Amino acid sequence: MNHRARTAAAVFAAAFAIAAPAVAAPPVQPGQQGFPHRPVCGPPAHGAARCHAEVVTEPDGVTPLAGATYTSGLRPADLQSAYKIPSGLTGATIAIVDAYHLPTAENDLGVYRSQFGLGACTAASGCFRQINEAGGTTPPAIDAGWGQEIALDLDMASAICASCNIVLVEANSASMSDLGAAADTAAAQPGVVAISNSYGGNEFTGENSYDAYYTHPGQTVTVSSGDYGYGVQYPAASPAVMAVGGTSLRTAANARGWTESAWSGAGSGCSAVEPKPSWQTVTTQCARRAVTDVSAVADPNTGVAVYDSTPYSGASGWMVFGGTSAAAPIVAAASALAGHGVGPSNLYTHTSSLFDVTSGSNGRCRRTPVLCAAGTGWDGPTGLGTPNGLGAF
Repeated sequence: MNHRARTAAAVFAAAFAIAAPAVAAPPVQPGQQGFPHRPVCGPPAHGAARCHAEVVTEPDGVTPLAGATYTSGLRPADLQSAYKIPSGLTGATIAIVDAYHLPTAENDLGVYRSQFGLGACTAASGCFRQINEAGGTTPPAIDAGWGQEIALDLDMASAICASCNIVLVEANSASMSDLGAAADTAAAQPGVVAISNSYGGNEFTGENSYDAYYTHPGQTVTVSSGDYGYGVQYPAASPAVMAVGGTSLRTAANARGWTESAWSGAGSGCSAVEPKPSWQTVTTQCARRAVTDVSAVADPNTGVAVYDSTPYSGASGWMVFGGTSAAAPIVAAASALAGHGVGPSNLYTHTSSLFDVTSGSNGRCRRTPVLCAAGTGWDGPTGLGTPNGLGAF
């Protein structure tokens, strides 16, 4: 981190601290004070996906705002408070599916967990495993951009379920076929009850032929909805998965201690390909599958703290991230902490265990405002709401 960035971050953190009634106030988020953010992964090639992580940058809009020590970003205690995650439970195993290889994944996870007192999770103890899309140990090629995605996913899984074992499955590439094969491998790993997928691409003819990769009864399969506002992506559109939208999460002087609104970048809408599932009985205004089902924090302006020591775009260390890539592992980890997997239909019969998000929007859809504007009950950007404890899982 250069002197200019350190000075700016220090000034903002000192000048804009706020108090949270549930936990000590998180440091101010740089994005709230004029620091831009950008996608971690570039546009995908045909037949491929991009990761859905957004990193807060220096004022140049390119270089990630990073430092050697933690200074900002929502912490595990903040997320646990916001989503009423109970303590003292022993979780099951969560699988994280991403493309390419992050060589520092285990080390970086250790730094994150140590910073926040979550306890160690290592390969030596059997808590952490890192495998390729075929289940072997020969890693795919390194990609530092996707590496930031991996770091985000691992940290969010730990933030919600520190007691969970973690299996990181790294696909050979970002192609839909490789990522699908990795999701299939993840489902076959012993003890896995939840699988998080933080990526997607534009819908395409024949996408439903890939649905089998994500169809695993008895396991929770989450997929991020996208970071580009109103519009549907795959595999979030698959009826087999929990499509996870995004919110802005801020402290508030209310009984919960937090308030949420729909994040403007969250994906939503009606699939052009996938049939409407029988369990999606709420009014969606869609003749086909409607996205999303559930949501969690995704706004980089109210982003989460992440540690990644593999340099990318000239930066490494502690950073602040958002994107629906943060939301997908949060929801999957809540299910893993509950100790079992459920299908997306379960959410529609347990709405009392979700915080309804009723404000904010992600674009214009005047004929069908429910698809892009948050309101009472189901809506496109936030689905049925965000976790309120573990009852929805």
